[in-house]
Amino acid sequence: MSVREHLVVGVAERLKELIGDHKLVVLDEAQTVENIGTILKLFVDTYPDVQIIATGSSSFDLANKINEPLTGRAFSFTLLPLSFEEIRSVKPVDDVELQDLMRFGSYPAIVAAQTRTEKERILKNITTSYLYKDIFTFEKIKSPLHFELLLKLLAHQVGSTVSLNEIAESLAVSRQTVEKYLRLLEQSYVICRVHSFSRNSRNELRKSFKVFFLDTGVRNAIINDLRDIDTRTDVGPLFELLFFTELMKQSMLETFGPDIQFWRTKQGLEIDFVVERAGDLRAYECKWSEGDVSFKTFLKLYPEAHVEVIRPNVLLSAQIHT
Repeated sequence: MSVREHLVVGVAERLKELIGDHKLVVLDEAQTVENIGTILKLFVDTYPDVQIIATGSSSFDLANKINEPLTGRAFSFTLLPLSFEEIRSVKPVDDVELQDLMRFGSYPAIVAAQTRTEKERILKNITTSYLYKDIFTFEKIKSPLHFELLLKLLAHQVGSTVSLNEIAESLAVSRQTVEKYLRLLEQSYVICRVHSFSRNSRNELRKSFKVFFLDTGVRNAIINDLRDIDTRTDVGPLFELLFFTELMKQSMLETFGPDIQFWRTKQGLEIDFVVERAGDLRAYECKWSEGDVSFKTFLKLYPEAHVEVIRPNVLLSAQIHT
């Protein structure tokens, strides 16, 4: 009898038959089971000495099957692709590895792959048959073509401010539709919106936002560009994206992680990332190549801020101060 047949609402004994006397149970892809939240709640209440780890893709949020029934009975963890620290625990991160991370991303299977062909195959599988299948499964997308075109537009605009009106006009859909698609992509951990930082200076942008992907490889696969780093014209935004993903992974380690924002004036002066945590303010400017960086205007407004230029050698040295 299959595991799914043991997962029946109102019959905790059926699952107990399956697990026997084990005190730790792991259910993978749990979101695919009908009424899984209610089933787990019943089992936890009936057998409190058994610990259940229910894993699954982003559709936990999309299907809303887990959170409400298990309020007060469960802890939720978000697992992003591997961080630099996690990768360093198993192998060195040098210039070659850094460029591979920029091109192919840091999903575990990709980091472990030994050849470029294998990395490309795994990445294609992630982006075509896994990454946002949940959105099409649990949400009624009227036009998958518009949805995929939106993804490509966002992938090409990494590091730039996003205009909902411009995107809506470009796709010939409503602004409300664009907003809905953005929300779904955030819920499925494909993208993250980063808003502008301002403390009410009239010269600062206040309501702008950028869209960053949570994995560089996914972004590159969406625009079908996995070329070597030294042949690319988007290496600057790609390096900025890599650093953003690292900031996100570090913030996930904290119960109340910091706000990650960007700063820009109406005259076009900009700082890539501003991280605010309990009154501590840090500003980062990402530079793949050599060149001067000025924080002068930002420090006039925020003299208490710590500022840092992030270059490849900084990521390689693991000396980022967040």
